[in-house]
Amino acid sequence: MSKSWLRILYRAFCFISLIIAVYLVVDLKVSHTLDLKMIAVFLLLLSVILWGIIEWKLNDDIIREQEKELKMYELYIQPMEELVKEIRSRQHVFDNHLNAIVNMHFTVGTYEELVERQSEYIKEISAEGGKQYLPLLRISDKILAGFLYSKIVSWGESVETEIEVLSKEIISRVSEHSLIEVVGVLVDNAYEACSVEGGKVRMILDSRQDRLIFQILNQHDKVSLEGIGHFFENGYSTKNGEKGSRGLGLYRAKAIVQEAGGEITVEQNELDGGNFIQFTVVI
Repeated sequence: MSKSWLRILYRAFCFISLIIAVYLVVDLKVSHTLDLKMIAVFLLLLSVILWGIIEWKLNDDIIREQEKELKMYELYIQPMEELVKEIRSRQHVFDNHLNAIVNMHFTVGTYEELVERQSEYIKEISAEGGKQYLPLLRISDKILAGFLYSKIVSWGESVETEIEVLSKEIISRVSEHSLIEVVGVLVDNAYEACSVEGGKVRMILDSRQDRLIFQILNQHDKVSLEGIGHFFENGYSTKNGEKGSRGLGLYRAKAIVQEAGGEITVEQNELDGGNFIQFTVVI
């Protein structure tokens, strides 16, 4: 018998037992045979039923949380494996580049020419990219690493991405799926804003006192203080300044963070001659 049918039968048993207990009490009351002993028996039976319902609910919640965690693991551990494969393939490419640089003196006639060609070659291979993935390999939370990698890859070269890891041990007080939901909202908003303006996204990962500190910055035109004050309102969208489904994400993210006793803030900073919107989450 499946677990779902067992849960249904257990609920039916508790419900029927409760009805029978109430019926017996009413019947005894009408027949004037209800005494303290019968009341004690009824309360004992009621306590057993209520305890069973509470325990079932707690176990059911635990199972649901575990199922969500498993889904998150299956969803983002594969991108993490792909990241490792890509880094390994880039290592082979790096070895080939290194051999080319080391043996370049066989193809030139003078020292000045060697220096010039080596400098040009190094600049050329440095522009190939891929370095933004390396910090993700250092963090302990592989699901978060796989998730961020999948986001970076999905946006490709349309947005310049920079990641800085300040702590290898990434620890949070919330479940993995809640963490991904909060970070996912901020990452999606940052990339969507940059897709319009063709800018940069910078992420900073840190962990202190068993809490994750996640910062994300994206290029954006300056927003008024009034506009920033509306960011976390239910349904507010920075795209048009009106209510809409796009604004549900930040509202939901803030609710999750506050429920976990964390905080989420937003500010603006001038970096590299441009304006950046910065979200900071401590959770």
